[in-house]
Amino acid sequence: MSTSAPTAELTGSYTIDPAHTRIGFVARHAMVTKVRGAFNEFEGTAELDGENPERSSVRVTIKAASIDTRNSQRDEHLRGNDFLAMQDHPEITFVSTSVKRTGETAFDVTGDLTVRGVTRPVTIPFTYEGAAQDPFGNLRVGLEGSVEINRKDFGVVWNAPLETGGLLVSEKVTLEFEVSAIKQS
Repeated sequence: MSTSAPTAELTGSYTIDPAHTRIGFVARHAMVTKVRGAFNEFEGTAELDGENPERSSVRVTIKAASIDTRNSQRDEHLRGNDFLAMQDHPEITFVSTSVKRTGETAFDVTGDLTVRGVTRPVTIPFTYEGAAQDPFGNLRVGLEGSVEINRKDFGVVWNAPLETGGLLVSEKVTLEFEVSAIKQS
C-alpha cells in the first residue's frame, strides 16, 4: 500500500464506501466527559486529480436521522428541534470549494458545510493514507481528517446550565472523517 503523495493513476471519479467510512463527531458532555457519535447513512462522491490536487472536489450528503451515539433517548433529542431539526432539515451537506496541498500527503479541503439550513465555510485538514486494490479489483483510496466547529455558528444553540457551573453540552464539536473511496472511472 502506497502512502506517498497521490499520482496521476489516482485521477478519476470516486464514490465514498459507507461500509468502510466513518463520519463522526465528538462533543463534551457535562464539562467532564466526551460523547462520541457517528452518522450511519451518507453518500459522497469525489473527483480526484492526482497531478493537480487543487482541481479535485468532493460532495457529501448525510442523513441527519442516522445520527447514532449509542443512546436512543439522546439520539432522539439530537434529531429534534433543539439540535438538528431533522424534520425541517433532513440532510447535512458538504460541498468543496477548494483543495490545497499542504504537505507530501496533507491537503486542506475547504467547502460549504450546511447544518440545520445554515451554510458556513469550513476547512478540513486531510491526510492521504494511501491507495490499494481490494480483493474485488477496485482501486481504493483512504483519507482521514478532522476539524473543530462551533455548533452555534450553525444555529444549534440549545444548552442547559449545570448546578456546578458550565453547560451540559460544549459549543465546540469535533467532526471526524475516516474515508475509503472506490474509483469508478
